[in-house]
Amino acid sequence: SGAQHQFPDTALPYADDVKWLVPDHLATLAEAFPSLRPRTALFTHDDGRAARLLQAAGTIPIAHAGGSYDLPAVVWLPERYPRCPPLVFLSPARGTVLRTDHPLVDRSGLVAAADAPYLRSWAFPSSNLRDLVRSLSHAFGIDPPLLPAEVAYRRDALAAMACADVAALHAASEAEVEALFAVQAELRGRGKAADGLVRRAGEEVDALERRLQDVTVAAYALEAWVGANRTTVAAHGDAQAGAAVQPADALSVQRLECAAMDLALEDTMYALDEAVQHGTVPFSGYLRSVRALAREQFFQRALWTKLC
Repeated sequence: SGAQHQFPDTALPYADDVKWLVPDHLATLAEAFPSLRPRTALFTHDDGRAARLLQAAGTIPIAHAGGSYDLPAVVWLPERYPRCPPLVFLSPARGTVLRTDHPLVDRSGLVAAADAPYLRSWAFPSSNLRDLVRSLSHAFGIDPPLLPAEVAYRRDALAAMACADVAALHAASEAEVEALFAVQAELRGRGKAADGLVRRAGEEVDALERRLQDVTVAAYALEAWVGANRTTVAAHGDAQAGAAVQPADALSVQRLECAAMDLALEDTMYALDEAVQHGTVPFSGYLRSVRALAREQFFQRALWTKLC
């Protein structure tokens, strides 16, 4: 309507330069949406201040899923209207509830000005109530903000069940992760122990190889000595063979005894090597015996060194 409308109450707190525009907006809205009726009512601000303001109360028609529905709503015109946008509240009818996850409506039923496209782009003097409600009717027809109470109850129940399932799955996952960490720690411990065993076995192998080299050198020396004295032994005959290698003095006797003990120990260790390779002697027993024999061989060789 092009006619100007007067305020029913001259005490309403709107600016003088727009007092003709505010009722005109309400009249235009009522012509396009007769279900929204203009009136005055007491509005309480968030800070507790109360003011008598204009509003359009009733329902906003929507079309959804082939049916027509009416959303109970109140459109409040704040003191700075129309330079600032109106406040639109939805109030659930009997048997319905507000959706808590709607992108345009908060839990109190207020249509968020920052999310609703028409409210977000509100501009004076081109924006108006009629176009706002048309925009909301279209948006709510696509995505209704209200649900029947039974549907909401079922949805909340399903959501609670899903949350419980997620919590149970999370707890089970945490238990599995803790078990895996425990297995990992045990494997690390076993790995360190195995590394230590391998390292010690390697050290023992190195020691045995060094002893083998010493024995080989001694064997070569003995063979050389036998070769050098073979003519003497043959000249005196088998009966006098022992006399041919008799030590010249007590020091030589000790040296000979040390050499004989060294060779005897070496023969024993060689026999143990053969036995452990054939499996007739356990490896642990082999290691203990070789350690004892090697210690004794070390003492005999140390004595030999002192005697020489």
